[in-house]
Amino acid sequence: MASQDQRFQAGEAKGRTEEKTGQMMGTTRDKMQAAKDKTSEVAQAAKDKTNEAAQAAKDKAQSAKDRAHESKDQGGSYMAEKAGAAKEKASGGAESAHETAMAGQDKTGGVLQQTGEKVKGMAQGAADAVKHTLGMDKPNEDGPTRDYD
Repeated sequence: MASQDQRFQAGEAKGRTEEKTGQMMGTTRDKMQAAKDKTSEVAQAAKDKTNEAAQAAKDKAQSAKDRAHESKDQGGSYMAEKAGAAKEKASGGAESAHETAMAGQDKTGGVLQQTGEKVKGMAQGAADAVKHTLGMDKPNEDGPTRDYD
C-alpha cells in the first residue's frame, strides 16, 4: 500500500498538473480569442473596403446614367426640333406642289378647250368642203337644202 507520504505527493502532483493545465488552457483561450478578434477586424476592414468600392461604383454608374439621360434629353429635343423643321418644309413643299398642279390643271383645261374648238372648227370646215365638192351646199330649187350630217 502506498504510504500517506506517497499519496500526498501524488495529490500535489495532480494539483500542479491541473493548475498548469488550467494556465495552458487560459493562455490558449486568450490566444484563440486574440486570433478571432484579429480575424474579425481584418474581415470587417475588408467588408468596409468592399462596401466603399461598391458605393463608388454605384455612384459612378448613377453619374453615367444621369449623363446619358441628359444627352438623350438634349438629343431628343434636337431631333424633335429638326423633325418639326422637316415637317414644316415638307408641308410647304406639298402646298407649293398643290398650287402648281392646280395652275397646270387650269392651263391644261384651257388648252384642251381651245384644241377642242379648233378640231370642231376644222371638222366643220372639212364637212363644208365635202358638201361643196359634192354640190350639196347649194339650195335645191324644188325645196329646202338637204342636210346629211
